[in-house]
Amino acid sequence: MKPALGDARGRRLRFGGGGGGIERMEAVLVGEAFSPHRHDTYAIGMTMAGVQTFRYRGEGRVCLPGEWHVLHPDEVHDGAAGTDEGFGYRILYVDPALVQRALGGRPLPFVADPVVRPEGIGPSLAASLRRMDEPLAELERVELAVLVADALVRHADTPPGRAPSPALAVGALSRVREMIAADPATVHPVSAFERVSGLSRWTIARQFRAAFGTSPTRYRTMRRLDLVRRTLRDGTPLRDAALAAGFADQSHMTRMFRRAYGLTPGEWTAALT
Repeated sequence: MKPALGDARGRRLRFGGGGGGIERMEAVLVGEAFSPHRHDTYAIGMTMAGVQTFRYRGEGRVCLPGEWHVLHPDEVHDGAAGTDEGFGYRILYVDPALVQRALGGRPLPFVADPVVRPEGIGPSLAASLRRMDEPLAELERVELAVLVADALVRHADTPPGRAPSPALAVGALSRVREMIAADPATVHPVSAFERVSGLSRWTIARQFRAAFGTSPTRYRTMRRLDLVRRTLRDGTPLRDAALAAGFADQSHMTRMFRRAYGLTPGEWTAALT
């Protein structure tokens, strides 16, 4: 399970079996780093080799082999090796909507301290990463979402006396989310969101982030970048991938891609194994 770091400078990214809303990846970096970026998913990973360092919520963090890092959607972070030998990790990217379904519609939990000791997560999530190349069946996907939700709740920051969160219109908000995901290259007028949800634009803007960990605009950007990643894997030129996903031009897409993944599209493609 431990990835070989090797002596050659570079990045290696390898994607394993996933399912709707869950992606599994292994990354190895030697002499390279990720620039500051943010995802719209929960990112829950384990350092497998070397020492991983990153900045998160204004503080430097260190994640040793066997330790986990838990990153909330839309929180900026980077990633670099703490020693010259580089580092490697395996990670789960989990759609916040899956977490919320597992929690019965409650607002998303927030884990303030992103580094968690091995015993704080449990062996089942580790086993999912160890078997990341195996297909993820539908029931396994649901079980994995429940494991992730339980781990997040267990380590969530819940200050004493905090007022209870208001109920969220999850069903209505999901209709907005589904409209965006079905055609992310199209700019939908906000009036269309109001019609499909029955909510005001103000309620949509306020509750969407609480429900799904990001804003509607940011959610659309990430779905467009999903399109870009799929077409780049098929060998589509950068300019064509950008236009097909609804970006103004290649440079606009490249800026958004780097902000989301910490690499340019060219660097990301070159790192795939």
